[in-house]
Amino acid sequence: MCPVIKYTLDPVWKPFTVPLVSLCDGDMEKLIKVVCYDYDSDGGHDFIGELQTSVARLCEAQDASPLELECINSKKQKKKKNYKNSGIIIVKSCKITRDFSFLDYILGGCQLMFTVGIDFTASNGNPQEPSSLHYINPLGTNEYLSAIWAVGQIIQDYDSDKMFPALGFGAQLPPDWKVSHEFAINFNPRNPFCSGVEGIVQAYSACLPHIRFYGPTNFSPIINHVARFAAQATQQETASQYFILLIITDGVISDMDETRHAVVQASKLPMSIIIVGVGNADFAAMEFLDGDSRVLHSYTGEEAVRDIVQFVPFRNFRNVPKETLAKAVLAELPQQVVQYFKQQNLPPINSEPA
Repeated sequence: MCPVIKYTLDPVWKPFTVPLVSLCDGDMEKLIKVVCYDYDSDGGHDFIGELQTSVARLCEAQDASPLELECINSKKQKKKKNYKNSGIIIVKSCKITRDFSFLDYILGGCQLMFTVGIDFTASNGNPQEPSSLHYINPLGTNEYLSAIWAVGQIIQDYDSDKMFPALGFGAQLPPDWKVSHEFAINFNPRNPFCSGVEGIVQAYSACLPHIRFYGPTNFSPIINHVARFAAQATQQETASQYFILLIITDGVISDMDETRHAVVQASKLPMSIIIVGVGNADFAAMEFLDGDSRVLHSYTGEEAVRDIVQFVPFRNFRNVPKETLAKAVLAELPQQVVQYFKQQNLPPINSEPA
């Protein structure tokens, strides 16, 4: 159904898409009926007329030579001798394009570029005390590590070199103990890459004794860090790379305005952000960033062009298999990847012609 165009006798509809299967069961010659009504706010819409055509016929319409189809009201046709039609529907253009799936892009050679951002702010507690969210228990894990394993083990299968940058924020670093909101947890800023999920876990465990938890909880530096690489990928004009930032945090964002702005800008790039909230804090701000129920706006008023944030509270998955957490965390990612490349009109690198 096309959207209603009000207050005009010459409506012009915006381009819209319909799955070919829904329209004609994939049969280009099958007749389809187009019915036109005059809108009434009370729901009693007045019948104007109808026509029958086929997708093959509609595809004859081109920008230079539109297709004109008569809209017929059979009752008026029977009553009036000189009746011609109840209006002309002009089809300016009709094209069949292939919809690629997430799997099409992955099999076509798209690499998922995975980065981890870890919250080392003081609200997490002293990592040497069992009450801390960063405390590594006798089983060798904590909620941060559980989130890294759950997400990383799946995403690493879509990255050929399995080398992942791992960044921290909100901590004081040696030797001058200045606060950093964007540091390599392996303390090698020129090469922050870790080998596989195991490398991230090793670097995380090794850095804990050497940093001081501090604050505030600023997300925007790490989001902008990954966005710079995603922006470089757009220059290739191929569906070759898509960036995923996993942020693991314990609570309230200090730089909400800057973070909103960073997310809105990142929504234009081949990039998604997954936020896993650990602990029992109030995660209302995280849910606000996850634009499932509303479009996210920057403090400038600019709208996000698509929803790229998925928030999952870890506490909902403490006593379930890790596969359940991974499924929830990655639920929106395939759709986000497809949506971005479709908006950019980029097919998979190694796709067959439609």
